[in-house]
Amino acid sequence: MRRGPTNSLADVEGLRVGHAQRVGDGYRTGVSVVLAPQGGAVAGVDVRGAAPGTRETELLDPRNLVERVHAIVLTGGSAYGLSAACGVMERLADAGTGFPVEGGVVPIVPGAVIYDLGRGGSFRATPDAAMGAAAYDAALSSPGALSGGLPSDGAASPPRVNGSVGAGTGAVAGGLAGGVGTASAVLPSGVTVAALAVVNAAGSVLDPRSGLLSGVRYGLPGEFDHVGEPDTGEYERWSPQKAPSFNTTIGVVATDLTLSKAQCGKLAGVAHDGLARAIRPAHTMVDGDTIFAMSTCGLPGPDDTGLHDVLAAAADVFSRAVAHAVLHATGREGAPAYLDVFPSARSGR
Repeated sequence: MRRGPTNSLADVEGLRVGHAQRVGDGYRTGVSVVLAPQGGAVAGVDVRGAAPGTRETELLDPRNLVERVHAIVLTGGSAYGLSAACGVMERLADAGTGFPVEGGVVPIVPGAVIYDLGRGGSFRATPDAAMGAAAYDAALSSPGALSGGLPSDGAASPPRVNGSVGAGTGAVAGGLAGGVGTASAVLPSGVTVAALAVVNAAGSVLDPRSGLLSGVRYGLPGEFDHVGEPDTGEYERWSPQKAPSFNTTIGVVATDLTLSKAQCGKLAGVAHDGLARAIRPAHTMVDGDTIFAMSTCGLPGPDDTGLHDVLAAAADVFSRAVAHAVLHATGREGAPAYLDVFPSARSGR
């Protein structure tokens, strides 16, 4: 396997990702939107955490009617943040994109939330439909690539793939700053598998023996050469603040291989294995861990061996995405960055 050109969801042809966030005036939160290609994407979902906040997940059951989704929304704000999907739905409807019904279309926009309430100072400073629409617009502004959202001053920001952006703006991961992380893999068959994770975990993202980021172990050649195990003394001195009472890691795993809804559900389930490799413990009573899977159907469907390879890659890309989210997150009071806590982990020190 090798990394795709951007090591992100954008390596799955047809997918576009946009972020919008707000920091200041009581806010520290945001929205990330994954737009499907024209005609939608087959999708599935697997909800493992005990405290999920979700939208339209029942529709992704293989027994139910709709086959394709038009966008997936990942957002902060706990249950309040689900309103961000309304802004995305309005944008899609205005563009004539959705499930056709008499008189128009109904866009299919599943979503999931993380708990980041109050992390900017105001409990009710949460994403809304306008922020969802802004993330949608950011995705459209750079077709075929990831795009950054707008900072609080309204000025254009450069594209950002990983870190404290979008739905990961207010994220915390086991006492460290969390965020958005991405990764991709191109299989020998030419199939691409990629993931985007919003890491806001109650559990630790560190190997309990060494302090190394657990997800780094699944990196492809050269991917994490800049990070290693921290000095023993640094790790022994690390005493994270008590984790917030509610958390959640959410994300999307995607492929260009043609899959059914049932196979997408399996893909999402195996991606949870990658989550559990990178975060310990995972799927707790205070996490709402939810992963969506998307198939753009750009390549013919798999035989049994091809499906097995895609499933195995999905677990690894999600672990890698979790590591990138933490490595690139911006530290702040109460949630320091990983390399600020463990400077000795930076290779070449």
